[in-house]
Amino acid sequence: MRYEIVYNIFWADVTRSRAADGDRRRRLSGSVAQETDEIRAQMTIHDKLSQVPSHARDLGLDLRCEAHRFRWFLASVFFTGGVSTEIAKKTYKEFEREEMLTPERIIEAGWDRLVEVLDAGGYVVYDFATASKVLEIATKLKERYGSLENLYERAKNNKDLEKKLQEFKGVGPTTVGTFLRELKGVWEKAQPSLSPVAKEVASRLALDEGALGRPATELALIRIGLDFCKGNQCSVCPVRADCSDPNDQPLRT
Repeated sequence: MRYEIVYNIFWADVTRSRAADGDRRRRLSGSVAQETDEIRAQMTIHDKLSQVPSHARDLGLDLRCEAHRFRWFLASVFFTGGVSTEIAKKTYKEFEREEMLTPERIIEAGWDRLVEVLDAGGYVVYDFATASKVLEIATKLKERYGSLENLYERAKNNKDLEKKLQEFKGVGPTTVGTFLRELKGVWEKAQPSLSPVAKEVASRLALDEGALGRPATELALIRIGLDFCKGNQCSVCPVRADCSDPNDQPLRT
């Protein structure tokens, strides 16, 4: 029971953040909610951050798997496309449901079908542009490299890898950073610079830059920054008690 409570602390907080004040506590039974708060109070900042899943993990992706790496590249395009995290996740899940998770399947689907799937995911404002972007990425990747893994193998070093990834339409430094940060420890040449969002959240939590050297910590801080700090959800942030500025102050970055 204790393990299940700890594992679900992050999700309990996210659930509460999306409910009206009167409904937040009712989403958990009274006894479980009280025990969750007691356990959180006993946890260190690193314990709390370890409960925050990265976006790739949240999508059920294992980036040690070659097929999943392209899926994360696709999802990274959605996460950095100017929509909310929830819409990006829902859009990826629609592509998953339609089994459009390889360059070949995306090319086969064609632009009109891509627009339909993007719309189903809630990507309605940028559906046309994103459909064109995704189709061009898949087509160019197949024509120029054959696969994402081949692109990686041809990259001379980390800088060349980032340069090659940015050859694709609409893929800039933000998308590349989002993609590669999750691949630290998987791809040797995945060495993007530290996330500005993670740096600012770390500062608020009085964590030194050494803590940011751990990929899982950096990813957790990014998630906190995007889902709670920028989302004005300080009141339900899982690390609120450790924050030097827990007053819904937006991130500067």
